[in-house]
Amino acid sequence: MSDLKIDKELLLEFEKGLDPRYPDKGGIPATVLGYGEMSTVFAIGEEGHQDLAYKRMPIFQTLEEVEAYEVIYDEYNEILEKQVGISVPPYDAAFITTESGRMVMFDVQKKLEPLSIGSRVIHQVSDKEIFLLVRLVLREMAKIWQFNRSNNDLEVGIDGQISNWAIKDYDPNNPRVTEDTTFFYIDTSSPLFKKKGVEQLNPELFLRAAPSFLIWLVRWLFLEDVMTRYYDFHLVVVDLIGNFYKEQRPELIDGLIDVANDFFAHDVPELEVEPITLKQVKSYYREDAWIWRLWLMFRKIDRFLKTRILRKEYPFILPGKIKR
Repeated sequence: MSDLKIDKELLLEFEKGLDPRYPDKGGIPATVLGYGEMSTVFAIGEEGHQDLAYKRMPIFQTLEEVEAYEVIYDEYNEILEKQVGISVPPYDAAFITTESGRMVMFDVQKKLEPLSIGSRVIHQVSDKEIFLLVRLVLREMAKIWQFNRSNNDLEVGIDGQISNWAIKDYDPNNPRVTEDTTFFYIDTSSPLFKKKGVEQLNPELFLRAAPSFLIWLVRWLFLEDVMTRYYDFHLVVVDLIGNFYKEQRPELIDGLIDVANDFFAHDVPELEVEPITLKQVKSYYREDAWIWRLWLMFRKIDRFLKTRILRKEYPFILPGKIKR
């Protein structure tokens, strides 16, 4: 891990004053940078001192869970950077326990230029540069499956959607993508890797953010699919392209499919990746969007039941309406 200057007292004060319904209105100044299914990313502290990005994860129930997670979080970053050859930002982790007993892990990264994130870049550069951007990202992701082919005991997964990549040394005043563009992969808080076929991330952690009345259903119908899709290069790229609907750039889908299929056929034929079709992308995205709309609706119901009816704590921060 990197030697980032993390102020745990600041994090304790932030968590103490946090209202998950209004995360930007606590006693400690904070800016929401993004939302995940189990986490929210913040810049915390006074303006001008927000040089770190904190991914807040209130999903742990025991110290043993925290310690096990911290080990694989560090290991996943190390595997990506030192064995696979994918760069990650300087990172660290901090764990706190509040006076009420709530256990919260913060995955911490050096904060990057917001406009360097892929989902922002695709609204700043030309279509030609976007196609190049995706081809370069595919080149980065291919390193995962080339690594997996040569390793019997270790298999690595990745969530490759465009919002998980950031351009290094990005100049927001001169936005451009060239053949020399390089990247950071920023979504390392879900450490996806298997040792001798055994998933190292406890899959039950994914269920902590699920609506309490649907945990059995999610475990039965969806958990295995969620845990395995990130090890399939074809599905990861279908997800990458499908997310351009969510990113409000649907007119690029046909061209992106051509880019991906050309890459599979000419750059990595040895990986034998099945070509992608428009039907697959549309079907995958419709299903994915439907599932996540229902998921968010049921989580809001769960929050209402816990906070208003049962008078209990609901530690998760839910996003507002998401364009899809």
